[in-house]
Amino acid sequence: MANFTLHTVDSAPESAQNQLKNIESNWKMIPNLHRILAESPETLAAYDTLFGLFAKSSLSAIEQHVAYLAVIYANECEYCMAGHSMLAAMSGVATADIEALREGLSLQQPKLAALQHFATAVTKQRGFVGDAAVDAFIAAGFTKQNVLEVVLAVATKTISNYTNHLTHTPNDAFMAKTTWTAPRNR
Repeated sequence: MANFTLHTVDSAPESAQNQLKNIESNWKMIPNLHRILAESPETLAAYDTLFGLFAKSSLSAIEQHVAYLAVIYANECEYCMAGHSMLAAMSGVATADIEALREGLSLQQPKLAALQHFATAVTKQRGFVGDAAVDAFIAAGFTKQNVLEVVLAVATKTISNYTNHLTHTPNDAFMAKTTWTAPRNR
């Protein structure tokens, strides 16, 4: 198995060093995902850019985290589930909703459940969800813009989830209370 380096600012390729400095400045740390992504400065830049763009989407902060956690569950990414469970709690997502998303259970609030199911379907079916699914998502109170923003969430998490699967990214210390085991590993 290939061992991937958990880069520091100093060990990263030169073109990734400023990116890592900016991440450290914003996050007050460099998450292990970013440290691994630094091996490919372009992939690090792509992930960081998409993450920032999704944060600016028209979905509320809670909706963004619901979409992310649904995608993460569908992709069974243990690292991202641990990290985003913490981020979701910090953004005001209800504890019961976080727990449901971590177990793949439907959310109780109809609009959030529609988002959860749509994001899951888009991920699992690689976008081939059909017109009825798009129409149902819009009928639940979302917009055509939100349809495409879910695609952005899927794209963002595809980079991180697949990276974590391929590189076995170790959890960061802040994730100790939100460690998660994917269904395939239970």
